[in-house]
Amino acid sequence: MSAIDDPGRVEPVARASVRRALRRNPASLAGGIVVAVVAIVAVVGPALVGDPNAGALSNRLQPPSAAHPFGTDPLGRDVLTRLVHGARITLAVAVAITLVRLVIGFVVGLVAGLFGGLVDEALMRVVDFLLAFPGIVLALVIAGVLGPSLRNVLLALAVVGWGSYARVVRSSVLSVREEPFVDAAKLAGISRVRLVWTHFVPNVAGPVVVLATLDLGGVVLAAAGLSFLGLGAQPPTPEWGAMVADGADYLRSAPWLVNVPGIAIAALVVGFNLLGDGLRDALDTDPTEVNR
Repeated sequence: MSAIDDPGRVEPVARASVRRALRRNPASLAGGIVVAVVAIVAVVGPALVGDPNAGALSNRLQPPSAAHPFGTDPLGRDVLTRLVHGARITLAVAVAITLVRLVIGFVVGLVAGLFGGLVDEALMRVVDFLLAFPGIVLALVIAGVLGPSLRNVLLALAVVGWGSYARVVRSSVLSVREEPFVDAAKLAGISRVRLVWTHFVPNVAGPVVVLATLDLGGVVLAAAGLSFLGLGAQPPTPEWGAMVADGADYLRSAPWLVNVPGIAIAALVVGFNLLGDGLRDALDTDPTEVNR
């Protein structure tokens, strides 16, 4: 096999190796289990429970019991049922926001790293502008201007969060550009598109996957925070942040209304962070590359 066909890049870590590395890290394994459980609940759970908006005022504010393991809300709706449906909404929104961030940041970072010069300078100044302000503040402004809805939260958080991906991708591309196999590929007449897909993308994938996993936790928290402030999911949508907001007025008389979705949000955020740390170690990624 020629040096061009085998560019000498760092081979992607095998799935089995990643699994072994995660198993050796109990914290990361626990985080992965939490994320997996929430994902399974989000996929199959809504089909196993009832209507999240069905309730009876005669059952309002019932404490946790055999009939209602997590109690009921002020409208007599089962909190567990709403939590299960909310898992799908919360996770879907977080994944969608992260994917949009990843795609935009990947393209911008790839273009900046490959072309360099004025293109790199202009794109990185845009990234610097975005990263100069707290993302949640910009998202609050955008969501406030656009109006309250999950769609606008998705748009706001996606727009302000792709800068970190662009920086990570650009840094990786600049590093790969200096490798001898890239020069050899260019001398062999390999097209730019093939060069990108066979040499650059595989080397960028590791840091991007780690950053995306860590970013998911922050996105879950940010989206829930915007919903809590009334800028995201609107009643009666059972989104976890909105559920916390709905129960805030009953914190003393019915603490389960806040505690249950609050614990769910915290568990999912911690789960993503622990899993991201484990993937970073398993993929042997420099922590500074994914420092947001």
